[in-house]
Amino acid sequence: MDSSASKLADLVERYYALLYRYACRLTGCEADAEDLTQHAFLTAQAKWHQLQDESKAKSWLFTIARNAYLKELRGTCRIVTAELDEFSGPAPDSGRFDFDSEQLQTVLNSLPEEFRTPLILFYFEEFSYRDIAEQMDVPVGTVMSRLARAKAYLRQRLTAPAAATIAHRLPAATLSGAGSRAAAPMRAP
Repeated sequence: MDSSASKLADLVERYYALLYRYACRLTGCEADAEDLTQHAFLTAQAKWHQLQDESKAKSWLFTIARNAYLKELRGTCRIVTAELDEFSGPAPDSGRFDFDSEQLQTVLNSLPEEFRTPLILFYFEEFSYRDIAEQMDVPVGTVMSRLARAKAYLRQRLTAPAAATIAHRLPAATLSGAGSRAAAPMRAP
């Protein structure tokens, strides 16, 4: 086995479970997560020469997976972006939440991708603000703001009684002119 194949095998051993868990949270489906994880490692193998700093391999793999996921979304449907200000509500009085992982995944799936990705990377995969900002190619302040809005959205959706979730993906045919959005100041709720 050559050096790059050996290093890639090491990456698979070290990061497969983490990348798969991330893919599950992104896609909301185990079968799609398996496909996405495999695709990420195949892409990593084909583009191994592009990894300049092996200490950033984890972030590089997660970026590959996220880009593959976004490419797939663009191919099958359009992404509707939304400001989460319109979804936020009052904070619950209780610090305890009663929900199961299926409810959590459903609410995560309802988040627009631009808010879901930093939330997953920060809370589930333990990436730093800086790592998330580099991966998403946005300022650190944007990451912090998106995390705050995503947390408020989750809090509202997981504590509101029988609240319906907002779909983040719609078929392209149902989106007449939905590509534009009003810009709102980025502030924490």
